[in-house]
Amino acid sequence: MDVLHSVLSSMKLSGGVFLEASFTEPWCVTSKIGPEDCSAYFLQPAHVIAYHYVVAGEAYCAIGSEPPTRVVAGQILLLPKNEQHVLGSRLDGAPADARALIEPADGSGLPRIVWGGGGAPTTLLCGFLGTLTPISPFLTSLPSILVVDASAGAAGEWLASSIRYALQERSPEVIGKLAELLFFEAVKRYVASLDAEPTGWLTGLRDPHLSRALALIHECCADAWTTDALAREAGLSRSAFAERFTRLLGDPPMRYLARHRMNVAASLLQEGRQNASNVAYSVGFNSEAAFNRAFKKEFGIPPGAWQREKIA
Repeated sequence: MDVLHSVLSSMKLSGGVFLEASFTEPWCVTSKIGPEDCSAYFLQPAHVIAYHYVVAGEAYCAIGSEPPTRVVAGQILLLPKNEQHVLGSRLDGAPADARALIEPADGSGLPRIVWGGGGAPTTLLCGFLGTLTPISPFLTSLPSILVVDASAGAAGEWLASSIRYALQERSPEVIGKLAELLFFEAVKRYVASLDAEPTGWLTGLRDPHLSRALALIHECCADAWTTDALAREAGLSRSAFAERFTRLLGDPPMRYLARHRMNVAASLLQEGRQNASNVAYSVGFNSEAAFNRAFKKEFGIPPGAWQREKIA
């Protein structure tokens, strides 16, 4: 059972490409994905992962005082927390606001940026992956920047050729789906590189006992799990499992399960295809009243009011 696949599936990531940028050296811009960039795909995503796919050339990216990260053609720069970032051929000048440089789409194309000093060119496709899940310890545990090479790894050539095909066919939706696969690949590589000692949610993914329990929670959250039942699945005593889970993930097992159920419920409510009663059953509640109390405790308002607010 692949816990990363379970977690990503439960987040229901979706997205696409909203901008094509052609820069020439020297160039430097500030950028951050906004709600208007996602409007063709989401009414209101709860969380956004920004990305820039480097079609040609190279670029540097920095967030705050962190050292710049270099990306080259064929690589995708992922920003899991969608933070304001500086992007450019060099980052020591005054950056322009990327949004002020955007030109409207013509015909079937994408909105564009064409800007720079006339030197060596760099072409980027800028997009996002969005999720309706309101809270995600998975996303908050990731670093500010991840880079993955589209041509590297076992499936690399397939991904690279698929992206080339999508570019030729002008299919931003397909590129968005491929970006989801690349995001998954980037996270796998990052988790594999982690030191086994530090605590944290991502370290829990590498723990052979906890990863089994996490996968079960994310795949079968409506099941009537108890700490004892999860401990048996994890191959640990109840006390050892509860201590290990709490130490690495920051919450006791039942608190983590309850929060995940509420995240799934919020996502289902925002999709708008089910009412609160059906959603309650979908996440393991036999009583709508109990579900209403749990949802209000997590989000501050009852599920019906939350749904009306989100899909209004």
